[in-house]
Amino acid sequence: MARDGYVVPVDPQAVTSVKKKTQPARSWILVDATGQGTIIDADKHAIMNRVQIHARDLRILDPLLSYPSTILGREGAIVLNLEHIKAIITSEEVLLRDPMDENVIPVVEELQRRLPPANVFRQGHGNGKDYTGGQLDVEAGEEDESPFELRALEVALEAICSFLAARTTELETGAYPALDELTSKISSRNLDRVRKLKSAMTRLTARVQKVRDELEQLLDDDDDMADLYLSRKLAAVSSPASGSGGANWFPASPTIGSKISRASRVSLATVHGDENDVEELEMLLEAYFMQIDSTLNKLATLREYIDDTEDYINIQLDNHRNQLIQLELYLSSGTVCLTIYSLVAGVFGMNIPYTWNDNHGYMFKWVVIVTGAFCASLFVVLMTYARYKGLVGS
Repeated sequence: MARDGYVVPVDPQAVTSVKKKTQPARSWILVDATGQGTIIDADKHAIMNRVQIHARDLRILDPLLSYPSTILGREGAIVLNLEHIKAIITSEEVLLRDPMDENVIPVVEELQRRLPPANVFRQGHGNGKDYTGGQLDVEAGEEDESPFELRALEVALEAICSFLAARTTELETGAYPALDELTSKISSRNLDRVRKLKSAMTRLTARVQKVRDELEQLLDDDDDMADLYLSRKLAAVSSPASGSGGANWFPASPTIGSKISRASRVSLATVHGDENDVEELEMLLEAYFMQIDSTLNKLATLREYIDDTEDYINIQLDNHRNQLIQLELYLSSGTVCLTIYSLVAGVFGMNIPYTWNDNHGYMFKWVVIVTGAFCASLFVVLMTYARYKGLVGS
């Protein structure tokens, strides 16, 4: 028995941990409130535990699944899926997926630029240092008094609107010359080129329309917009436990305090204000809704131009078709006249004895003349009737 060895029992928890370790880790970049970016490799369970969202919300950000553009407000995070921008925004940090993507890198740089270190000035005063850059921080705070999550959302909306507008401009740059060339010369090459441009325009229009519909849906529902105020919800939860903690956020110096009073007044009103007050976010969404709607109008104008070009080409083709019909009618009329001549020649060429054929050679000449006059008259009558019915041009 000793030679056979022994069986080691299987630990279910060990198997579960092995399965979790074998799950592929995705690359994320974390941008905090100070504007510092850190690249992390984490699986979906780690992300779910960090931002406290459900798996169905994280599934929206999976690039392998085709989900439409979505902006979801959850209890402690905003799930953002706008084309290549797949992000999770909390009240203190932003998680962006695929940070090495060429389209995501500008978004990360803009986040690091637009999310200034809001607590550097407070930390400098707490350490007993005279922070000489306080005036710059005050001016930065006066310029942007929105909560962190709204600033991050604004960067994402600005990036996606600019991206779609740039794609629309590129499409217009290539489409209008191609359409003008097609109207001047109808060829298989030009038709195939316009066909590809029209397909690209249809796909781009669908993408822009999805972003516009999502913004419109948010603007129509105040509750959905209120869910995007994460700082307000966080302050509402923590206010009973730390009601007087907000007074320690700012320095005790009356001079410095007076300088930052204006910058902090709107921020505190946003955090501790009315839960139904969504005017700031509504103005933000309306601005980018107008921008994305302008991009959609450009695509609609381009579609109308393509439709007008197609109508013009169809008119040209109808004109050529009418010319072919006219030629066919001429040939048919000529064929009828020649058939009558053939009938006369066939009658006089038969080997049948006719009594009126003897000593009446002039009869053949008269028959040919009368037949020719009849065929000419018949041809004129057919052409007049065709012009009257509009089958041929004048």
